[in-house]
Amino acid sequence: HELRTPLTVMTGYIEFLQHNADEQLKVPLDKIQQQTVRMNKIITELIDLAKLESAAAVDYTNVIDINALLNDVYNEAVALDRGNHHIELVIENETPDNVLASHLNGSYEELRMAFSNLLTNAIRYTPEGEDIKLFATSHDAGITVGVQDKGVGINYEHIPRLTERFYRVDEGRSREQGGTGLGLAIVKHVLDRHNASLHILSEPGRGSTFCCEFPLSYEEY
Repeated sequence: HELRTPLTVMTGYIEFLQHNADEQLKVPLDKIQQQTVRMNKIITELIDLAKLESAAAVDYTNVIDINALLNDVYNEAVALDRGNHHIELVIENETPDNVLASHLNGSYEELRMAFSNLLTNAIRYTPEGEDIKLFATSHDAGITVGVQDKGVGINYEHIPRLTERFYRVDEGRSREQGGTGLGLAIVKHVLDRHNASLHILSEPGRGSTFCCEFPLSYEEY
């Protein structure tokens, strides 16, 4: 919070200068403005991580409707994407008795943040016009919520480190796309708090799938 206040002041002055600058100063001021936006994102996500680390244990008596949660995440992503990708929401069932587990237990806001981060990452690193899928599947072992994309993909050796803070597979590309290096760290922290796990499948040039695996029963927690 001590960083956010001076950054807000700087942003205000930069916007003022942009509206009153001549052409010679326009490009450098635009670059400064882009960096302040990026810095603000980093500060926001560091605050989110700090809140997660200091938060009380998750209340599993809270019941979250998966359809409502994922529709909120989907609609937010579609608005952000502005038609640059084909984004699909799929909710399906694989249990033999055909009974769909339609809810998760825990924090709605934390789970929304985690799923939104995964979908935003897919939008950020998938070429325009390609397909992105947000999905949920109910099965014998529990519930899987994930994001599948047809983006650039990730080499195998990077996958174990993706949830480290500020770790980037491609430093230049990440900064160009507006990444902070904190999104997957937030996802991992949220899943840990919900006794869930993150599984990543990816291949360069063929896209990635990020799966959040939730147990069916929370009683033992």
